[in-house]
Amino acid sequence: MSVLIDTNLLVYRFDPIDPTKQRLATEQLMQRLQAGKPTFLPHQAIIEFVAAVTRPRRALAGEPLLTRREALIEAEAMMQQFDVLYPDALVLQTALRGAEVYGLSWFDAHLWAYAEVNGVPEILSEDFQHGRYYGNVRVVDPFIQAGGGVRELPALYG
Repeated sequence: MSVLIDTNLLVYRFDPIDPTKQRLATEQLMQRLQAGKPTFLPHQAIIEFVAAVTRPRRALAGEPLLTRREALIEAEAMMQQFDVLYPDALVLQTALRGAEVYGLSWFDAHLWAYAEVNGVPEILSEDFQHGRYYGNVRVVDPFIQAGGGVRELPALYG
């Protein structure tokens, strides 16, 4: 099954603060790559990734997860490893509707709209309700097992 990857998975691969999430994010992405499963990145995830990993972290004595150069190299590598989806008018319109209908933040609505418009049935993200369907797209929190349990919700659409 094809999936859309949220920024948090990309960032956790480089974040030593939570070793469990770091391991799970790395495993999820590597398993998908090795299995040749269709995996998509919205262009916004690449932009957000660079911003997130280069921001100074208090927990790391003010150091970022990656230098700017390292982050840009990683971003370029991601563009080679995964199919990147770019916005168009339909994605923007769908995001606007999704923000209103589902009460999503702008960034989450935009992420969902990429999947909805492009027929990607699943999003891997910790920022939505695990197991919930938003339109035709199901969200899976790949870190839920780290929290000790999984709650599956039934599909809203058959």
